[in-house]
Amino acid sequence: MKIRRSLNTVTFLAALLLLTASIAWPSVNAQNPGISENKIIIGSVVPASGPLAEMGAAIKAVTTAYFAEVNAQGGLYGRRIEIKFAETGATPAATRDNVDRLVKDEQVFAMSGPFIAGADKEFTALVVQNKVPVVGPFTLFPQTSVPLNQQIFYLLGGMDEQVRAAINFIAGKPELKSSHIAVVHPSGGINAGVFEAIADQQKRAGLNQARNYDYQAGEFDVAGTIKLREAKIDLVFFMGNTEELLSFLSEADRLGFFPRIFLPGGSAGRRIYDAPVGFDGKVFYTFPTSPADQTPEGSAEFRSLAEKYKLPSHHVAAQISAYSAAKILVEALRRAGKDVTRERLIQALEGFSNYSTGLSPAVTYGPNRRIGSRGSYMVGVDLKNKQLVPVSGWIEVEK
Repeated sequence: MKIRRSLNTVTFLAALLLLTASIAWPSVNAQNPGISENKIIIGSVVPASGPLAEMGAAIKAVTTAYFAEVNAQGGLYGRRIEIKFAETGATPAATRDNVDRLVKDEQVFAMSGPFIAGADKEFTALVVQNKVPVVGPFTLFPQTSVPLNQQIFYLLGGMDEQVRAAINFIAGKPELKSSHIAVVHPSGGINAGVFEAIADQQKRAGLNQARNYDYQAGEFDVAGTIKLREAKIDLVFFMGNTEELLSFLSEADRLGFFPRIFLPGGSAGRRIYDAPVGFDGKVFYTFPTSPADQTPEGSAEFRSLAEKYKLPSHHVAAQISAYSAAKILVEALRRAGKDVTRERLIQALEGFSNYSTGLSPAVTYGPNRRIGSRGSYMVGVDLKNKQLVPVSGWIEVEK
C-alpha cells in the first residue's frame, strides 16, 4: 500500500511538472527585450537624407563611438552594448513606422539620443505603447503634458522653457520690465503653445500681457509691421523662419522702428548678421546650453573620444547632445545594476540629481520631472562685429 501511494505521489508530481512546463508563464525577457547575459541592445534614430543628413551622420558617429568605448572598457556587468539605428522618414508617420520596425525587429531595450523633431507625438505614442525608456531625444518641443509620460527623459528644455527663461530675463531688467510685448508667429498648434507659455510666464512675473500676432505659414506680410509700431510695441518674440525675420527687420528699419527682438533657439543662425545695423544690440537668442557648461575634464574626455574614433569636426553641438544622452543612459544602467529591467532603469534615471556630463548643463530628474535642465542662457547679437555676446548666466525655470 505504501509503495502504491509513493508511486501515485511520484506520478502526480510528474504530471504537475509537465503541466506547469506547458503553461506560458510571463517572461522577464518578454517585458524587457534586448537584454541578455552578454549584451544590451540600444536603439537610436537619425536623419539620413535631406538637409539634416550630415548632422545625422555626426550623431550616428559619436553615439557609435561612445558605446564602442564603453565596450572597450569591459562593458556593463559583462554585457556589451549593441547600437541599432533607424532613419527618420519623409513624414511623421513614416518616421513612426521606421521606429516601430526598429523596436520590434531589433528587440530594443532602450533608446539613446534619437532625432524625433517633427514627429514628437508619433514617436512618444509609440515608445509609451511599447514601454521603451528613451534618454535625450533631439526635439524643441518636449512632450511633458499631464499625465506625465514615464518613458522619455529629455536632456534640455525646449521652446517652452526657453521663452519662459527669456521672460524671467526681461523681468529682471528694469529697462525691459515695462515693455509692451508682441509674439509674431505662424498660426498652428506648436506656436500657439509657445505663445501660451509666454503669456503664462508673464503673468507669473507681473509683466504686461503679450499681444498675439499670428499669420498663415508661408504667408508673412511685412505690411503688418506697421501695426506693431502703431501699437507701441517695443519687444518682439519672432517665431517665423529666417527669410520672414529678415524681411520683417528690413521693413522695420525702413519705418525707423527698432524694437528689441527675441529669437528663441537662435534659429536664424549666422544669417542674423545680415540684419540692419539699427538693430545692433537689440537682438537676443536663447540657448539651452553654453560653452560655460563644459568642464576641463569633460572637454578632455570628449576630445580623446573624437581623436580615437576620428569623429567629424562639424555639428559639434549635436554631437555633444548625443554624447551626453549616451553618457546619462550608461550611468543609469550602471546604477540599475546587473539585474536591470526597464522599470529599474527608469527608477535609476529618476534618481539623478544635478548630474554633470561635463559638457552640458547638469541634469536632475524625478518621478514628476522629465526635463533634465529647465532653463536657458541669453545671448546678444553684435551686428557690427558679427559675433554673439553672452548677456546672462543660466536662467532657471521652475514650472
